[in-house]
Amino acid sequence: MRGRAKPPAAPLPQRDGIDPVRLRLPEDPDGAWPTVRDHLLARFADAIGVRRVDAMFAEGRFVSVRGPVSGDEPYTAGRYIWFHRDFAPEEPVPFPVGVVHRDEHLVIADKPHFLATTPRGRHITETAVARLRRELDLPSLQPAHRLDRLTAGLVLFVVRPGERGAYQTMFRDRLVRKEYEAVAPYDPALVLPRTVRSRIVKERGVIAAREEPGEPNSESRIELLEHREGIGRYRLLPATGRTHQLRVHMSALGLPLVHDPVYPDLKAEGAPDDFARPLQLLARVLEFTDPVTGEPRRFESGLRLSAWPDR
Repeated sequence: MRGRAKPPAAPLPQRDGIDPVRLRLPEDPDGAWPTVRDHLLARFADAIGVRRVDAMFAEGRFVSVRGPVSGDEPYTAGRYIWFHRDFAPEEPVPFPVGVVHRDEHLVIADKPHFLATTPRGRHITETAVARLRRELDLPSLQPAHRLDRLTAGLVLFVVRPGERGAYQTMFRDRLVRKEYEAVAPYDPALVLPRTVRSRIVKERGVIAAREEPGEPNSESRIELLEHREGIGRYRLLPATGRTHQLRVHMSALGLPLVHDPVYPDLKAEGAPDDFARPLQLLARVLEFTDPVTGEPRRFESGLRLSAWPDR
């Protein structure tokens, strides 16, 4: 069986750093969709309404490689159609995205707290990838991994789409040394350093992950760097990459991170971000052998955690 042909290039440019949605019209063996409009109404009318779908046709918002698509065109399975979604207003994250390094292969960004790495849920244009595409004029920029929205620090972005797989594989195969810094309570009775291993489960749609009995699927090394006035500054070295892993492990030790809205207790769900109280977790170091150039790479964040100011 021959594979499906590669989709053609999008005839629409990015908008606000976001690619257009691409649809491939599916097979219609029962003839349920005589026209393109019939299919798009079946697909989107429940979400945005019939009038909005018709308005998008009238505005020329649905586009094929030949130009705008009219609603009365006959339905053709396998045809590609593109359009831009309507973005809901987003609260701007009032911090810049720093650039630690940039070359023909990579952009190493210093992502601020509260900014998502990639579009997801209600965060679309206010994301690191969308901002960097706009600010650096790099429309093909893609992240090789993801950093949690509330965590600040280093994220690796790939300039050339054809090289993204090599860098993603590097993260998948745990060939990247990651070092985090955190500020949390200090417990003089807790013996550190130590390695924490546990089984972490994260259910889709549930904000907090949890630990369960069973075979461990996560591992973190916890080191105390210094302490003063009841709080400590910690180096965290994850050997695995489960969602919220470091936050879960620190909370389980009785050391919940300063300003953590989820662990050990979930704050009001959906509450607006308090930009004056960022989660005290920073992805400080990325270190690896570059899978494309073969050279050793080490990058360090220029950000600092506000709960541990220099004195």
